[in-house]
Amino acid sequence: MNTILEGIKKGLMMLFSFNKEVYGIAFFSLKVSLTATLISVIVAFPIAMFLALKDFPGKKAVISFVNLGMSLPPTVVGLWVSLILWRSGPLGIFRLIYTPAALIIAQTVISTPIVLSLATAAFQQLDHKLKWQIMSLGATPLQLMYLMAKEARYSLMAAIIAGFGGAISEVGASMMVGGNIEGYTRVLTTAIVMETSKGNFETALALSIILMTLSYLATFWLTFIQQRRS
Repeated sequence: MNTILEGIKKGLMMLFSFNKEVYGIAFFSLKVSLTATLISVIVAFPIAMFLALKDFPGKKAVISFVNLGMSLPPTVVGLWVSLILWRSGPLGIFRLIYTPAALIIAQTVISTPIVLSLATAAFQQLDHKLKWQIMSLGATPLQLMYLMAKEARYSLMAAIIAGFGGAISEVGASMMVGGNIEGYTRVLTTAIVMETSKGNFETALALSIILMTLSYLATFWLTFIQQRRS
């Protein structure tokens, strides 16, 4: 118990003294996860709108497959991304393995199915007559997408937050494709695992407090959006 209390005390001291290493890892983690989430949104939203508003054979099967992606194990993602980015892999020529770009790719693969599934559900909840009303006014495809997204904005915000949460909280894929290199590919989750294994509980606790704070802020924002919608 004393070890835990001492670790918490030292961890808080590191936070309030603005420890350079701790905050460096935190800001880098935010940069990687926000970039991955942004890419996920750009990829997922148009596909989600197509899946929700377009009728085609096998639509239910496709949406079921998309929803299955929400439970994609991060370690499996890490394995496949590593194989693809490895020097002998299909994209090995670009030498992306163990780089920040590899982290972004892995987190994007994890985040995209989450955003896609929730965004598809958000667009499905809209009145389909709205699509034809907008098109009858001569709207372009981009204008249609903008107006439909505006109508579903609260649910889409929830999808974005969920995607960000999935990206910043995963550890397996980041460890496998990034290598947890100090000052280069070390993120909050991989740093916590490493510091704990080394017995540096104060540093691990400081990092965990930051990670929990970010997760809480994301959850708080999601709750605020949902309450505002209701």
